[in-house]
Amino acid sequence: MTQLKTKSIFWHRRDLRITDNKGLYYALENSDVVQPIFIFDSTILQQLPSDDKRVNFIYQAVQKLKTAYLDLESDLLVYFGNPVEIIPQIASELDVQKIIFNNDYEPKAILRDQTLEAILKQRKIDFKGCKDHVIFEKNELLKPNNSPYTIFTPYSKKWKEKLKDEDLKNYNIESYSFKLMNKNNNNELISIEKIGFRNSINLDSITPKIEDLNIENYHLDRDYPSKNATSRLSVHLRFGTISIRQLVRKAKTQNDVFLNELIWREFYQMILFHFPDSVHKSFKKNYENIPWKNNEVQFKLWCEGKTGYPIVDAGMRELNETGFMHNRVRMIVASFLIKHLLIDWRWGETYFAEKLLDYEQASNVGGWQWAASSGCDAVPYFRIFNPISQQVKFDGKLEYIQKWIPEYGTEKYPKPIVDHKEAREKVLNLYKLVLSN
Repeated sequence: MTQLKTKSIFWHRRDLRITDNKGLYYALENSDVVQPIFIFDSTILQQLPSDDKRVNFIYQAVQKLKTAYLDLESDLLVYFGNPVEIIPQIASELDVQKIIFNNDYEPKAILRDQTLEAILKQRKIDFKGCKDHVIFEKNELLKPNNSPYTIFTPYSKKWKEKLKDEDLKNYNIESYSFKLMNKNNNNELISIEKIGFRNSINLDSITPKIEDLNIENYHLDRDYPSKNATSRLSVHLRFGTISIRQLVRKAKTQNDVFLNELIWREFYQMILFHFPDSVHKSFKKNYENIPWKNNEVQFKLWCEGKTGYPIVDAGMRELNETGFMHNRVRMIVASFLIKHLLIDWRWGETYFAEKLLDYEQASNVGGWQWAASSGCDAVPYFRIFNPISQQVKFDGKLEYIQKWIPEYGTEKYPKPIVDHKEAREKVLNLYKLVLSN
């Protein structure tokens, strides 16, 4: 008797690559035939403006991914709509037994996956998630009492102790690629206009070459925004056009400071998984009582890069124009919004969520709560970045500022909207008062 073939769907999500993709490897290893798919999620896209840079990035990455599958005599089927409706429909049309994907740790994604799992279970279809976005996930790194870490240093120490060669395995599908579903010549990629967007940027390199990445001096130069000294890989980690394992393999041998930045990313992913309320609520509960000023005029000036503090304004203008902001500058502009203008960190987090090309909910929420002193292992409330001394220290030659503020030094550049010393005293007194009650 002929044995029935096991047919699976591999659902690409935040892993827009074939190379070193654990979920794809698992699907091929445990199935006879695998059909890769991608869904432009209408429930997410309908909330975004038509020129959103991230959708352009994703679209170009999907184009490249589709070409890579065609080179393997297979194809990537691409859909547009609600995954909760589309996945069961495709599973039925292709008559598959399994849906395999890589895990996502954001609260809305978890809820979506739980909904899908319940629907597919009734149809006797397996719904299997794999770990690919991080090295350690969910409950893999816990304190001795089985509670999650909330302080970075012990977490990072445990992370490094636990790391084994097996955790950094390269999931090469070469020996399994014959199991990919044969290509269908009629499957053209949906146009970006049909999903409600337009081309707004041309990204030169969707998949960077990790072997060309030079991080040996990262720890020396990373704080200077005028230098090309950071990896610019956060967007690639966000959408999975590169493998975190590949990057950790390099960082482990070349730069421990860079490795620590990757561990911070995992720390925030773990915090979001264990404390999903931290998306909207202060991790430290007593910080929920801060009486924010929330001046809308000042918030608008901050958004536009017109505060009169050059290092702040340069950062905001870079963000608005490119979708990127240097990490040192991110800390400065966040501290300024919260501790100079007394504007709720959630306002800033939301604005970054709209503008950042590399927006990742876990890191963004974690970073803003860190700046507000309300997060886990956050900066103490009395540490307030001085935008003037930060400018002198990290952009003393004004190279970064002059690049983004052409009117700097002329009468067209605005005067400071608040006095640093007065704002600092006001916020210190306010925090003290609230936290002492």
